[in-house]
Amino acid sequence: MKRLQGFFILILLLFLAGCAHVISKDLRVKADPSLTFKEAFQNPNAYQGKTVIWGGEIIKTTNQKDGTTLIEVFQLPLSRRGEPNETYPSEGRFLVLAEKYLDPHLFRRGRKITVAGEILGEEFRKLGEMDYRYPLLSGKQIHLWREYYYPGGPYYYYPYYYDPWWDYPIYWRFHFYYHRHW
Repeated sequence: MKRLQGFFILILLLFLAGCAHVISKDLRVKADPSLTFKEAFQNPNAYQGKTVIWGGEIIKTTNQKDGTTLIEVFQLPLSRRGEPNETYPSEGRFLVLAEKYLDPHLFRRGRKITVAGEILGEEFRKLGEMDYRYPLLSGKQIHLWREYYYPGGPYYYYPYYYDPWWDYPIYWRFHFYYHRHW
């Protein structure tokens, strides 16, 4: 009976760990949940030093001469776990300054990212023909979300069960099985 209880406790802990936020608790406590991205976007200098948690989709990653990395992010609202939610509209873009080298192949365009850090101010850059105000955020903790692939499409999360044998005619299934062409 004790083994069964231990098993259920283990399953419960694994289940709860899957629902945990990706940003550490101490940074979440420091972050100001009342400060919205829209407010900070309008005047980033007024909120310098405030800790926030923002996320979105990477647009560009640039490694700089001083060993830091600058990431341009298309902002998206976050879910309860901290994952960028593509079903809600963006309120702009922001820059993340990481104090270390981050590989541009891993932090490439289109990947989802969640960042916790302090607002450092603003930086103006060209976006098309206009000067665009970017809030600049220090990257104290950066979480790069995993990519999921499903056959026949780009990298997205595919929530349904996919049977890889379904795409092959019945005679190919037996051919692969018996002749070991894996």
